[in-house]
This record gives sequence, C-alpha cells and structure tokens, in this order.
Amino acid sequence: MKVVVTGAAGQLGQDVVKELTRKNHEAFGVDRSQLDITIEADVQAYINEVKPDVILHCAAYTNVDAAEENEEIAYQINAAGTEYLAKAAKQIGAKMLYISTDYVFDGTAAEPYEVDEPTKPLGAYGRTKLTGEDLLQKHVEQFFIVRTAWVFGVYGQNFVKTMLRLGEERGEVGVVHDQVGSPTYTVDLARFMVELMETEKYGIYHATNSGVCSWYEFAVEIFKQAGLKVTVNPLTSDQFPRPAARPKYSVLSKKKIVQEGLTPLRDWKEALAAYLQETK
Repeated sequence: MKVVVTGAAGQLGQDVVKELTRKNHEAFGVDRSQLDITIEADVQAYINEVKPDVILHCAAYTNVDAAEENEEIAYQINAAGTEYLAKAAKQIGAKMLYISTDYVFDGTAAEPYEVDEPTKPLGAYGRTKLTGEDLLQKHVEQFFIVRTAWVFGVYGQNFVKTMLRLGEERGEVGVVHDQVGSPTYTVDLARFMVELMETEKYGIYHATNSGVCSWYEFAVEIFKQAGLKVTVNPLTSDQFPRPAARPKYSVLSKKKIVQEGLTPLRDWKEALAAYLQETK
C-alpha cells in the first residue's frame, strides 16, 4: 500500500515509517517542513499528487500546557489540519487513521473508558483533538480513530527520558501518584496502527500497552529496570500545579481490539524493557 505519514519526524511518526517499511508498504513520511497541514491548498496538492491508499495522521500540537495559551494554533494543527487531510482523503478515496488522546475524557471515571463513552475534555489540547475526531468523521467514512496515552519512544522527549535524566542528575525525584493510566511504547502503537490500516475494521479504538499504573509507579519501575538507585517521592497533583488540568484517570479499555480480532499491545513493563534495550 502507498501510505502518507504526517508528523513523520516525531516520536511516533518515525516508528510508524519504520514499521511500514518493515511490512513492505510504500511510506511517504512528511513533516512540517515538507507539508504544512494548516494550509488547505498545500494538503490538497500533495495528497492529489501522491494518491495514497492510506493517510496515517500522526502530526499534532501536543504541548498540553502551551495549548492553554495557544488554543488557536493548537486548533489549526489538531482540528483544521485534520479536516484538510480528511477532505483530501475523501477526494481520492483513501482510508485515514487519526491519532487521538485520552485527554478527550475528563478523567473522573472509576473503570476503563470504552470507545463510545461520552467525551468531556478538560482543556484546550483535548478540545482541539476531539474536534479533529469530529471533523474526520464528518468527511471520511473509511476512518480509524486511535486514542492513546502516556506515549514514550526512542525519538522524542518523554517521561522515561526525563526520569532517567533527573534520576542521574539528582538521585531523587518527586512524581505525582494520583494520576493513573497506561504507558504506550511507540513501537507497539506503530505495529497496531499498521495492522489496523490493513483492514476494513473502521471506527474508534483505544490502544495503549496493557496494565495500569500511576506516574509514580511508572517512575519506580523505570529506575528499577534501568538499575538506578533513585529515591522517588509521591506527590499529589496539587503539589505539582501545571497550566492545564490533567485527567486523574486515563485508563482506556482495549476491549474493541480483542473483539475485532486484532493483536493487543503487550504489558507496559515488557514494553519498557524493550525500550530500554533499544536505547542502550
């Protein structure tokens, strides 16, 4: 298949391009310098020229705190850019897969969020990503929406890298213990995305590694697996104020992956071990 990957220079995008190549698909990876998705005419021209079978849309404005100040910019990338790609996909009859987020929920649930659960974003990032979901569904019937959370990979900045750096510099860190979710390794997410796009099983999916932890437990496991002696102090979210509110409970139900006969992502601790091996 001929596949366009937006955000191809990003943490997830690079692993997606690698996975497509591994599976013998023809990958056209674009980043902002090659295609500005906020310019509709450029999007139309590029998609019409390449005529892909699938668009894997990984490009996003993901700085959750900065989005509170820059909601218009976040909207242009997360919502308008998605709509332009969706319109172009519809014109040439391409499938489109959009990466979304746990931030479309308010985090007040007590059990894993199902794909059809009512959405209620707490901030600008979640609002703009949810609008992107809505605009994709408005224009494209052959759509996949994949909501994920707590992403880490070799290529970008992420929680694992930050913890390892701070642990080595300080020997002691403070991490919130009252936000719960499931980490997601970009290699595993990329595999799922490529497996999904090869099907006609359209709709909304939740994809994270399996298992649940708090950020505090995640940090403890990172240091344990890395063989670093670091004191991890549990903090409450109130002790660590940020411009944007975080969902307290971000666990996404992966039931649909199993129902559709697709391959579930492995346990997050296994994924972390694979990541640490890859970054050696």
